[in-house]
Amino acid sequence: MDLYEYQAHELFQQHGIPVPDAETVRTAREARAAAERLGGRAVIKAQVKTGGRGKAGGVKLAADPAAAELTARRILTMDIKGHRVHQVMVARPVAVEAEYYVSYALDRAAGHFLAIASAEGGMDIEEVAATRPEAVARIPVEPGQGVTAEKARDIAAAAGLPPATAPVLQRLWQVLTREDALLVEVNPLVRTGDGDILALDGKITLDDNARFRQARWGDDTGTHDDPLEAAAAGKGLGYVRLDGEVGIIGNGAGLVMSTLDVVAGCGARPADFLDIGGGASATVMADALSLVLADPKVRSVLVNVFGGITACDAVADGIVTALDTVRLTKPLVVRLDGNNAARGRAILDERAHPLVQQATTMDGAARAAAELAHHAPAV
Repeated sequence: MDLYEYQAHELFQQHGIPVPDAETVRTAREARAAAERLGGRAVIKAQVKTGGRGKAGGVKLAADPAAAELTARRILTMDIKGHRVHQVMVARPVAVEAEYYVSYALDRAAGHFLAIASAEGGMDIEEVAATRPEAVARIPVEPGQGVTAEKARDIAAAAGLPPATAPVLQRLWQVLTREDALLVEVNPLVRTGDGDILALDGKITLDDNARFRQARWGDDTGTHDDPLEAAAAGKGLGYVRLDGEVGIIGNGAGLVMSTLDVVAGCGARPADFLDIGGGASATVMADALSLVLADPKVRSVLVNVFGGITACDAVADGIVTALDTVRLTKPLVVRLDGNNAARGRAILDERAHPLVQQATTMDGAARAAAELAHHAPAV
């Protein structure tokens, strides 16, 4: 389950990570009062579970409380990528000197966590990875060792971040592990004119399987503004809708994130983040395909699976059975690797669906899906 930005900020504060002073409100009048308490000038930020708020006009600077009220009134009427804005964060402005990107994510396929960091924050990390891959550091983190002070310094050095960010990197790791999160992301992590390090924005995805021991999450974290995200939650699928044209289905948050990066590197935009976890039964695959194909922006679909406990032949059986129940309207690229991959590929070859093609590598699969999306007719 994804958290709103203000919920991520609350968790950051609880773990000693500095964030700007801010309040979250639901009306324009409340925004004016919050701006007054914060000193007059304020940043008004739409609270929706999707990226691209700034480009959509959902993040604006207000010069005074009156402007904060007018800005909040306009933002509270917005629909951003299918997400209605019901609340805004009113934050104290920060004098930013430098912006960085940092995140931790679970990489199930590799059996460890992955730290991703860059000295070029404040923009889409996919764009940075596509245009300047050398600017994005990817450092494995072994679960048993975690992020020690030394490891945090190594991550900062590898990404070209200043040494002052290392304590924040350690605390972000605490957020990931203590809060049972699958993803913790800060973009941007900033250095202010006074030399302070602040988490200016935050994204956290919690592991639904840990809800039984995280009762304090409450019920509101499970709500979804996007109808496809709500449908996915009802089926137990980890799905986040994005604004691209290549539908992504994978098993494991780390593998799916890597797939998103590779697709972006091929010049296409991912349409979603969909993690089917460790199971790929016919029902799961049918639900996943139906969900991705329901997005009218999707022009091709990429299934990227690394067989582990669930073998690739079982995944292939699930795909074949799903194709009997789901009307495939877009080209589907499948990459199977790992346990019983050869048998899985043979099963798909035997089915010989005209819209299904296979690739043996993730790079090849991403290139094929991107090319198919580029040549598909616009909807």
